[in-house]
Amino acid sequence: MTQHPLSFPAVALATSTLPDPDTCWQAVQRRDRAYNGRFWFSVKTTGVFCLPSCAARPPLRANVAFHASPEAAEAAGFRPCKRCKPREWRADLGLSRPVARACELFDAGFDEGDTDSPPSLAEVARKVGLSSGALSKRFLAELGVNPRDWLIARKRERFRRALRDGSSVADAIYGAGYGSPSRVYESSDRALGMTPATYAKGGAGAHIDYTTVDSDYGRVLVAATQKGIAAVFLGDDDQALEKSLKRDFPAAEIERDDKGLSARVKGVLSRLYGRKPSALDAPDVPLDIVGTAFQWKVWKALTEIPAGETRTYGEIARQIGEPKSARAVGRACATNQAAVVIPCHRAVGASGALTGYRWGVARKERLLAEERRRNNR
Repeated sequence: MTQHPLSFPAVALATSTLPDPDTCWQAVQRRDRAYNGRFWFSVKTTGVFCLPSCAARPPLRANVAFHASPEAAEAAGFRPCKRCKPREWRADLGLSRPVARACELFDAGFDEGDTDSPPSLAEVARKVGLSSGALSKRFLAELGVNPRDWLIARKRERFRRALRDGSSVADAIYGAGYGSPSRVYESSDRALGMTPATYAKGGAGAHIDYTTVDSDYGRVLVAATQKGIAAVFLGDDDQALEKSLKRDFPAAEIERDDKGLSARVKGVLSRLYGRKPSALDAPDVPLDIVGTAFQWKVWKALTEIPAGETRTYGEIARQIGEPKSARAVGRACATNQAAVVIPCHRAVGASGALTGYRWGVARKERLLAEERRRNNR
C-alpha cells in the first residue's frame, strides 16, 4: 500500500517514555532501527532532527539532544532530516491503535481506487471497535481534526501529489476523488495557495516578495503575496532566514522588495513592539497563510491571550472547545509561520515552562519579558 504523511503501518506505536540519554546515544551510534519511534535526536550544528537509524554521518555527542516526538524537536527549532525523513515514521505521533488503524482503513479506500466513496465513518468505527462518536472524539484529540476533515485533507494531498508526479490537471482532479473541476477551483486557495494549473507547473506564477529588517530581537523577515503576509520569521542572520523561506515555499517565485513591503513591515513591527494588539483580521497585517480549521481556531485563540501572559496547550484546547486536543494545539503552534502576528510565544507546556519556540527559547523568553515590562509601566 502506498504510504503518505497520514497513513500508518501496522506496527507498535511509540512509547510515551523517552529512554535515558546513554541508551539513546548508544542506539544512534548503532543506527538501531528498533528505537525508531521511541525517540528522535537533533544535531545542533546542522539544525536537523533524525530517526535513530539515520544513515547520515554520525554527529558528535556534544551536539546531540534527544526528543520524545517530532513535535518536540520542531518546537526546539529543528527541521526534519531530508535523508531519513523522520516525519514519515508514523508511529511517531503516539496515536492510539484505533486512530492509527482508522487512518489506515480510510486510506485503503483511496489506494484501492474507491476515491468517490471511501469507507464510511460507521464502517471504520465498527472495524476498530469504537462507536462513530467515540472515533470522532479520538480524531479531534489526537490529530486535531475530525474524520471528515481528515478525509478532505487526504483528498487534497492526493491531488497535490498527482500534480507533482506529472498528471494532467483533469486526471489529478478525478483521481483524487473530486466530482468536478469546479470543486477543486472553489477550494484551490486553501488546498494549494494557487490555482491547480499554476501548481502543476511547479508554482510558476506564484509570487512572494520579502524583506528583512533589524529589531531588538534579531533580524525579522517579512514575506507577502498580493493577498497578504505569508511569513514572518525571526532569526540571527538574513541568509538563514532566506533559506527558511525558500525551504517553506520551494515552488514559488521569491523576490526581495524592501520598498514595496514597507507597510507590511510597519504592521509587523507594531506587533513586535506591542504598539497594536494582535488580530487575525487586522487590516494592516492581512494574512495569506494556509491552515486547517483547527489550526485557525488555535491561532485565533493565541491572539486573544493578553500580552505578557501565557496559556498552556491544555488551557488553549479547553478555550477552543476541544479539551482533549492539547497535543494537536502544540502542533498548531509549531506550524505557525507568522511569528508575533500570531503570538505562539504565549503558549507554554503543561508545567508552565517555556517548552520550545521555532525561533529559539531565549527569544521567546525575551518577548514575554518585554511584554510584561510594558504592562507594568
